[in-house]
Amino acid sequence: MRKAHGMTDDILRMRGITKTFPGVKALQDVNLTVRRGEIHAICGENGAGKSTLMKVLSGVYPYGSYEGEIVFDGEPCRFSDIRDSEQRGIVIIHQELALSPYLSIAENIFLGNERTRRGLIDWNRTNAEAAELLERVGLRENPTTRAMDIGVGKQQLVEIAKALSKRVRLLILDEPTAALNDEDSAHLLDLLRGLRDEGITSVIISHKLNEIKAVADSTTILRDGRTIETLDMEGDEVGEDRIISGMVGRDLEHRFPPHEPKIGEEALRIEDWTVHSPTQRGRVVVSGAALTLRRGEIVGLAGLIGAGRTELAMSVFGRSYGTDISGRVYKDGREIRLRTVGEAIGHGLAYATEDRKRYGLNLIEDIKRNVSSAALGKLARRGWIDDNEEYRVADGFRAEMNIKAPSVLSVTGKLSGGNQQKVVLSKWIFTDADVLILDEPTRGIDVGAKYEIYSIVNRLADQGKAILVISSELPELLGLCDRIYAMSAGRVTGEVTRADATPERLMQLMTKEKE
Repeated sequence: MRKAHGMTDDILRMRGITKTFPGVKALQDVNLTVRRGEIHAICGENGAGKSTLMKVLSGVYPYGSYEGEIVFDGEPCRFSDIRDSEQRGIVIIHQELALSPYLSIAENIFLGNERTRRGLIDWNRTNAEAAELLERVGLRENPTTRAMDIGVGKQQLVEIAKALSKRVRLLILDEPTAALNDEDSAHLLDLLRGLRDEGITSVIISHKLNEIKAVADSTTILRDGRTIETLDMEGDEVGEDRIISGMVGRDLEHRFPPHEPKIGEEALRIEDWTVHSPTQRGRVVVSGAALTLRRGEIVGLAGLIGAGRTELAMSVFGRSYGTDISGRVYKDGREIRLRTVGEAIGHGLAYATEDRKRYGLNLIEDIKRNVSSAALGKLARRGWIDDNEEYRVADGFRAEMNIKAPSVLSVTGKLSGGNQQKVVLSKWIFTDADVLILDEPTRGIDVGAKYEIYSIVNRLADQGKAILVISSELPELLGLCDRIYAMSAGRVTGEVTRADATPERLMQLMTKEKE
């Protein structure tokens, strides 16, 4: 049970916050009240203004660059930078962790806040205090361990230890569990509950509604830069659907657009496909896999982490993963060789990676360059890229895909996750691919943008393309796909039609041991 609020006074009040960027009103008259000693969740679609609001609060956007007022612990705040807010006990932990990989855990905790004696760093004190802080967050690591040598879940805890070293009173976490597995996520949420019992107030920005339901005392919903409502989570009637309808402004009985498939001839067939690990000699990652995709069909691939789904997809896509690969691939009934990514693209295959930031996009380039990058040959005129044509093509996709950006010259890294994913899809559609493999196409994307991505996938299927969707979300596969294969431990363990597919049936196949 959550503890009762002995003190109902507010630690934070933000009133009438308005923040404008060139051409865009990111926040419009936003109000936020956080009670002392509570866990307060903020949710909303990508681009709703969640991170912008927290940057206003923490001084990343300094006083004078926004309208409205901030009152923290009864006093008006006019922070000129992040150091100002940290001195008051407001600490923000960003989605992209900011640890220095080559420094030790202890050095990271006290970076910029060093423990010194007579002008020199006191290493004994540094490591001893770090050890105490690590114990508070439940880490048993040696404080001298380098940050790069611990997993991402533990790095997140080190960030919290660092916040505790700054005598944090209001801890802000931006998507803290986005990159964590279930076990690390559960530990982090437990830690937040423990901090709440110590009187530390937390604000958590999250897409994961089940976590919000599990941990939050109150939830504020933002939509299109405005505050929609704040829900008291103590009552049981606040379910995930209630939060979703606030986020998207429509009832999500309809999380998936309606779709009547028009399924045609076989487009791709994979037979007896076996792949070995590139790093562990002799380890089989995919074993004798077989699957078929037909034109106009959306096929799902379900499996738990480590089942071999991504490895199967990447190895088929021009052997971009694995060694000692064997098996056969047929396209339109004819056997083809896919020895390189270039050959795969030439045969009409496309693979949209699950890690779009690292492999799918060039984040420092504009939208135009990203869209054209996999099919530059289509834009070449006597060996030169036709700039005007490149612009025209990209602008066409911007309109068709509803990519929210002022122009195709906008830097891709500045777009929200959903818009980045639309750029990835545009890139592959431009290659004239007729077989699209979409690996976790909606990971890190909010509910409203997911609906748009699903609509695009349906549209591509209606154009006669064959689509394979790899997803860890069973509701997504059940809502989107015409047929679903399941994998477990490198093997395809079965397939189910849309009519017969249930979460229970898929989970049986996904956890099936070898016969």
